[in-house]
Amino acid sequence: MKKIFSLISAFAIILSVSAQNDKMLKAMTGPVSGLDSIHTIEGWTAAANQFQRIADAEKTEWLPYYYAALSNVMSGLMTGGNQGDKTDPLADKAEALINKADELKKNNAEIWIVKKMITNLRMQADPMTRWQTYVPLGAEALAKAKSIDANSPRIFLLEGQDKFFTPEEFGGSKAEAKKMFETAVVKFSEVKPESPIHPQWGLTQAKYFITLAK
Repeated sequence: MKKIFSLISAFAIILSVSAQNDKMLKAMTGPVSGLDSIHTIEGWTAAANQFQRIADAEKTEWLPYYYAALSNVMSGLMTGGNQGDKTDPLADKAEALINKADELKKNNAEIWIVKKMITNLRMQADPMTRWQTYVPLGAEALAKAKSIDANSPRIFLLEGQDKFFTPEEFGGSKAEAKKMFETAVVKFSEVKPESPIHPQWGLTQAKYFITLAK
């Protein structure tokens, strides 16, 4: 009798988790697939709020926290440089969210990619005084992402952006950046996300930077 009761309880738990995951999948599929079409601060802010609401409801899932962090970072990056009063709070929020995702999903390359992006956002507020702190931290985060999954197309996207925005006298190169963006595009065609809500953003950015690097 106890075995039957245990089996029924286990089955009920499985059904409950499955229903919860299906609910999250439905809630996130549309917003995730639309990330590459967001081109404004307002759009990223709305996405951040949407993913935050899902994270609040699905506290054991890493993906909503990940996307809420990513959206806050993108909102900050689009705000522009030397506006720490606006971008530092977004970096703080993104860091808290991505750390939560990291607690739920250890050793994940995509989480480390967002951590690298947060260092870019923090440096953007005051490059002259912050680069010594955040350039090494960013390189460390990207190296960690590479050690976990060297084929993530977003790694090549970020490497290309670093090369693109770094002055030539400090090692930057538009030509090298273009090659990295082109590699990212190839990787996007080769590497498929685990599900419709796993990270897949960045292809539009890579193609856009290729046009700028010509």
